[in-house]
Parts: sequence; C-alpha cells; structure tokens
Amino acid sequence: MNNKLEKFVDALPIPETLKPSRKNKNEAYYEVQMTEFRQKLHRDLRPTRLWGYNGQFPGPVIDVNRGEPIHVKWKNKLPDKHFLPIDKSFHDLAKLPEVRTVTHLHGGESQPESDGYPEAWYTRNFRYTGPQFKTKVYHYSNHQQGATLWYHDHAMGITRLNVYAGLAGIYIIRDEQEERLKLPSGEYEIPLIMMDRSFNDDGELFYPPQPDDPQENWPNPSIRPFFIGETNVVNGKIWPYVEVEPRKYRFRILNAANTRAYQLFLDSGQSFYQIGSDGGLMRRTVKLDNLAVEPAERFDVIIDFSKHEGETVTLKNDLGQDANPDDQTDDVMQFKVTLPLTSMDRSRIPRYLKRIPSLSENKVKRIRNLKLIGSTDKLGRPLLLLDNKKWMDPVTETPELGSTEVWSFVNCTNFTHPIHIHLIQFQVVDRQPFDLDRYSEEGSIIFTGSAKPPHPNEKSWKDTVAAPAGEITRVIARFGPFSGDYVWHCHILEHEDYDMMRPMRVIDTDKRE
Repeated sequence: MNNKLEKFVDALPIPETLKPSRKNKNEAYYEVQMTEFRQKLHRDLRPTRLWGYNGQFPGPVIDVNRGEPIHVKWKNKLPDKHFLPIDKSFHDLAKLPEVRTVTHLHGGESQPESDGYPEAWYTRNFRYTGPQFKTKVYHYSNHQQGATLWYHDHAMGITRLNVYAGLAGIYIIRDEQEERLKLPSGEYEIPLIMMDRSFNDDGELFYPPQPDDPQENWPNPSIRPFFIGETNVVNGKIWPYVEVEPRKYRFRILNAANTRAYQLFLDSGQSFYQIGSDGGLMRRTVKLDNLAVEPAERFDVIIDFSKHEGETVTLKNDLGQDANPDDQTDDVMQFKVTLPLTSMDRSRIPRYLKRIPSLSENKVKRIRNLKLIGSTDKLGRPLLLLDNKKWMDPVTETPELGSTEVWSFVNCTNFTHPIHIHLIQFQVVDRQPFDLDRYSEEGSIIFTGSAKPPHPNEKSWKDTVAAPAGEITRVIARFGPFSGDYVWHCHILEHEDYDMMRPMRVIDTDKRE
C-alpha cells in the first residue's frame, strides 16, 4: 500500500454546485447519475477508479432554500460488477445483484419512499429492484431549518463499499435567519468533506478483503469489524492545502469516513467557533480548541485567520498517546494565509444564534432502553447488534407519529458507536457511566457516576450521537413529520452492514385500523 505520498502538494477542490435540469416557481427537478470514472486524488498517484454522483468524488453540492421543494432522480449507471470485495455470506446477498444503490439524504426529514430505505435498492437503469422499491424520483420538501446535511449510498449489506468507492456528497439547506447573522459567505464559506482511504502503489483504492487475523473457516472476502485508512482525503484530495485571506471563514465539516473518528485541532493554537451541528444552527456559538467528530457528524465552524497573515496553519488530527509512530494521519490539511485581503471583512461571529425549544418540556410517551451488544456469528466473526436483534428480526421500535420518546443507548461494547436515527433530529439529554466489567461478568448495570449533561456543542439539533463505551447515552425526539418505514443504526459502516441496523416504523394512529 502506498504510504510515501508527500503532503500538502495539491490544492483543495471546491465541489461544484448542482444545477437543476428544470425549475419553475413551485419546485426544481434534478437528475444525478451514479457512474464509474477515474479521478486524480494526489499529484503523485495515477488516476484512481471511483464511483461517484455525476462523475465526481465527492458528489456535487446540492444547495437549496428552506421551504423550496425539489425532486431528484438518482440514476444508477454503474457497472454490473463491483470492484471492491463483497462478502455474500449474510443477508442472502448471494441471491441479489452485485451492484445495487439507494441514496439516503442523511439528516433529512423525508417521506419513507424518499428516505433511501436499505432494501429499496435498484440496479443499473432500474433493471432489478428491492422489495421496498417504490419510486424512481425522490421528493425533498426542505421544510426543516437551515442545516448541513449529506447524501450517500445506503444499499443493504454493501453501504461500506459503495460509500468507500465514492458515493457521498453534501446537501445544504439555507434559511433567512442565517443570512441575518452576517456569517462568512460566498467564497468564504467552504465545505470540508473528510474521509480516509488507502491506496495501492498503482493508485487504485485498497479495501482489505478480510479482517486482519482471519480464521480458516471464514469466507474470502469476509466483512471486517472496522476499517481505518492510511491517508486523509478532503474534498477528493489527499492531504490538500487551501490558500485563504487573513479574515474569517466558515467551514462546513463532514466526517464521511467509514469508521474513523477525528479529533481535530489547529497547530497554530487557534480556536474553532462552532455555530452549528447536524441539524443546523446552535443556540449560541461555542469556542473550542478541538473538535471530536464521529462518522456522519457535521460541524459548522468559523475560523478567524485575521491575525495569521503569511502563516501556514495545519489542521491536525490527535491520534492519542498510543498511536503508531508510522501513522501519517495526524495531518488532515493546511490553510495557507497567503492571499491578499480583497475587501474589509464585515462578517461576524455572533454570540447568540437561534432559539431552540427544549423537547424535555414535551410529554414523553415512552422510554426505550436499547443495548449496543458485541457478540459473534456462527463462524466466530465479530457481530455487533442493537438490543441483541438482527436486521431481519421483526420491528420492535414503533413510535407513534407526533409522539415524544426518550431513547437510552446502553453501550455494552468497549468502543464508541455513532448512532443515527432516520427521519428526525433529536436532542441529547445526558450520559451516565456504568461498570462495564461488572456488566460483562454479571449482566447488571451498576452506575459509577452521576449523569453528565451534553457537551456545550451538543445542545442543539442532532441526528447522529456519540454513544461512548460503558455509558448510557440518552436522547429525546419527537417522531415526525411523516409515518412509515425507516431505520436506525450505528454509522460505522462496517457495523451498519453487519448487523448493527434495525428497522423502525413510525405509526400514524389515525390511519391504523
């Protein structure tokens, strides 16, 4: 695998904004093709084979206004054979077409037929479709508040491979409230889509066909419990740089990695001013020296370069004290403050941003205690489960439309899981530690400390939450605005594929017989 690439030699690409195929006063219509192509990801690498939306990695930015609905036709134009190793030993994948796609708007409040249900997959030119397939054109109402969302593939059993191949992009909803705050905008607002990848010497993507220590009876290929790449990739370039002016910039950060969580900081000692998270603006700006970003989380931040003219600032990733000294992923990208100031910087870092009503004032219909469990399958491979149930087991999470529930994620494993619930934005209530060793021995939950409130930058709308090992993480949500079939899962894609994902059915009691 290629680990000798020079850092900071390629300029950061800015993904282009998708233009509608047609538009009228009521809505816009887009067509997006998923295709195979080659793209140069580093100066010293040959062009890499990738899959992407409209032939781009990452996909184009979809930029819309709140309340203005759009239709998107996601067209699968991919080959019939995958170029990454598929384990077909679970979910009856051997009986399904090898290349299947279905696009999920992550964080979007979408109707069920437009949500990207894992079994609503389809193949090239809609030749074959899954049992949940209902529509060729997806509808996004965009009625929720302004936010940084993202879209990515969600096909059953191969999400980790399709996203790793390149099927991901950012989706921005804008509203008038943001405009009134005078935040950095235009060319001073930049998306940063972060992920990690490994490469062969010939420039091709490398994804291991088996776990690091496979047993003789395991299939080849065989799914891995996690994957960490050897390089960091931002906006489709390995360890890029961007030239900036000595002024404030707004960065919409997305962690689109399969497994990797980032611990971001600036080597200049500067702070991040976080103004938004998954579901949009926060109540108030939070000043942070580092950002802990789990897979699928979004962090909307302002960085002020006004006092760093002529300097080079490196965005770093804290790998911890036990990091391998040969690991090069402590660097992410560089900001070169070398451009002249083109005009006076009139943008602001507001202290107060938005009023967010607390869901704790709602009447709670139900409290669910949901365990995150580590086990093994019949071959002895690691198997992560939600509440000790597999994807194929009957639906057990059936919140009523319009009801408020508290979900308690009891993490009985020894690592953090980023938990994502489709359809809704929730609020983090608290986290409480328990004795994980005692649980492993006796199966009993013994608390070792009091409940801790959410971090200051979590006091907002979230759709993905870090559930740390040996802790109970509680979130509160109001389920709506639509009813129907959705899912919730760990967003470590290797876990999601096998088998840390569960169906969820939002019940409309007015329609129930």
